Amino acid sequence: MWVSSKGSFSDPSSLSFRSSITPYQLPCPNSGTGNHSRSSSVTPIHCGLRELKTRIGSVKNTQKITEAMKLVAAAKVRRAQEAVLSGRPFYETLVEVLYNINEQIQDEDIDLPLTKIRPVKKVALVVVTGERGLCGGFNNAIIRKAEARIEELKDLGVDYTLVSVGKKGNAYFLRRPYIPVDRYVEAGSLPTAKEAQEISDHVYSMFVSEEVDKVELLYTKFVSLVKSDPIVHTLLPLSPRGEICDVNGNCVDAAEDEFFRLTTKDGKLTVERDVVRIEIEKFSPIFKFEQDPVEILDALLPLYLNSQVLKALQESLASELAARMSAMSNATDNAAELTRNLSIVYNRERQAKITGEILEVVSGANALT
Repeated sequence: MWVSSKGSFSDPSSLSFRSSITPYQLPCPNSGTGNHSRSSSVTPIHCGLRELKTRIGSVKNTQKITEAMKLVAAAKVRRAQEAVLSGRPFYETLVEVLYNINEQIQDEDIDLPLTKIRPVKKVALVVVTGERGLCGGFNNAIIRKAEARIEELKDLGVDYTLVSVGKKGNAYFLRRPYIPVDRYVEAGSLPTAKEAQEISDHVYSMFVSEEVDKVELLYTKFVSLVKSDPIVHTLLPLSPRGEICDVNGNCVDAAEDEFFRLTTKDGKLTVERDVVRIEIEKFSPIFKFEQDPVEILDALLPLYLNSQVLKALQESLASELAARMSAMSNATDNAAELTRNLSIVYNRERQAKITGEILEVVSGANALT
């Protein structure tokens, strides 16, 4: 007489020989590699062969997608990095010329709106975020930087408003109506001078009309393919000396603000960056101008604003692409590791099922004899 039943095939746990077999356990990311000990740091898998096979196929498809996104980001980040590195000499030279002219006219009675320092009652924060996600903590880092700066201004009793640039930042601030946002701007996939012009014209009108007394640019500075730093850069007013204070005389410069410091190196004027508040020493002018310095300054100030905003957009894009490439690389490696572990589970379950079926056949043959 046949002693086995159909239920034994679909329910292997009913067999006595399976009672000693426990589900295979996958290690958590914080556990050691290859450590499959039964502890609280591992997660058991309870599913059949069909579910395991489906899951393996799904993970492999995800791995193909993340690998493709990694290659796309790697191709784009090269162009973005070249744009950042090729543009830096122009930006530094422009700032060098502007500060030199500004130093020469400090003692003259000249009214230049963009260089005028007044008591700070309100600050405009231009926050540059990414257009897309799947780039690790890139967007969260710059948003946290903006929130920290907002808390600093609140502690000083200074009013503030935001100019949000980027879809991710726009979506974040739209969900928080208690944060005042003056304007939302969506940057394209490739920063252009037209987009920078739109942003710079807006902050220019806000500063000249005295809606705000200071404009700060918050963006992610591109350092390398594996490192980027969210920074706060004072955009307006353009002045290399002194502190910018509120109505009570308290300094409202960011604690980690980026300033340009003019120094001489090997007999040449150079610009160095620093993340602390500094005062720039007066130096003897080395430039000679045929035109009135005021006329030159009036012509260069709009170019300065546009170039600084464009620089921030380019650096932010390069940092976003580098972060996405790194995130997709990690996701691809994790998918490959998960596929390997699931394949081990699948093979063990399949081997146990085949062994169970063989034992059932042997048991049935013995029962008939």
